[in-house]
Amino acid sequence: MCTRLVYLGPEDVVITGRSMDWHDEIGTNIWVFPRGMDRTGAVGPNSMEWSAEYGSVIASAYDIASTDGMNEAGLVANLLWLTESDYPEWDGDTPGLAISMWVQYVLDNFETVAEAVENHRKEEFVVVSEEIPDEGRFATLHLSLSDATGDSAILEYVDGELTIHHGREYQVMTNSPPFDQQLALDEYWSEIGGTVMLPGTNRPADRFARASFYVDAIPQTQDRRTATASVFGVIRNVSVPYGISTPDEPHISSTRWRTVADHRDRRYYFESALSPNVFWLDLDELDFAADAGVRTLPLGQDQANVFAGDVAGELVDTEPFEFLGVPAPSR
Repeated sequence: MCTRLVYLGPEDVVITGRSMDWHDEIGTNIWVFPRGMDRTGAVGPNSMEWSAEYGSVIASAYDIASTDGMNEAGLVANLLWLTESDYPEWDGDTPGLAISMWVQYVLDNFETVAEAVENHRKEEFVVVSEEIPDEGRFATLHLSLSDATGDSAILEYVDGELTIHHGREYQVMTNSPPFDQQLALDEYWSEIGGTVMLPGTNRPADRFARASFYVDAIPQTQDRRTATASVFGVIRNVSVPYGISTPDEPHISSTRWRTVADHRDRRYYFESALSPNVFWLDLDELDFAADAGVRTLPLGQDQANVFAGDVAGELVDTEPFEFLGVPAPSR
């Protein structure tokens, strides 16, 4: 499920692109959340609690989770599938955070990757996962972060332990295998050289190699239009053609949609596989004050509603969706 990459250009140009690959309709809509929203971790009595310090624009999954987005400080969070994820067993006493809220927790609370990483390293809470509704499949996910300085981090739970890869060099993330093994595979392909040969399948390791080569090969430019087009070109290159899926492997599925987030200019782009146009929201032009309320852009079945350009005028006032919770463990 998905590929994520970060373009590091001149004059503080930083752009993050991601594809969302899934085997079926994923029920995505665009949501605008204001500052000041009171949240809980949705795991029962010992849920984390916080009030959003930053407003954000997010893409939902099934309208029960935030799976991608950018906050008004320019921090971007992307949730991707990782089959090997193994979360710690939750005792019900440690403050808990439902995995459906992991992206939102980061966007609500932090301005930079470094702040989010420092918070996670304290391990004062545990991410708690659950089965995806109507799927009978446990949600095994890892998280990528990027910010306006070009900093990046990959956070994943492997063998019950939180592993964090933090640094500007971690520009690309896909799915299996765990990130340290992805880096080893990428080193092999970097020695061959992308102008000689690149792996071309839709498997995560091959997408990682292609994204790593192309994100460094595209033009270094401070022009937003050119840089954005280049990033879209790379994320389309590592997308999976519509209609292709591998049974029992949700991370090898059709690309449903793509996002591109411009950290410097605070612009969040969205492209559906079933719609001919790219549209966007300029976060600097949105009202994130607490009294602005929650707004949404309904994308329709399979995100097939057609939008183009700046869609701020298409946003609809609405009630926020309810994040998927996880039952507290029985005593």
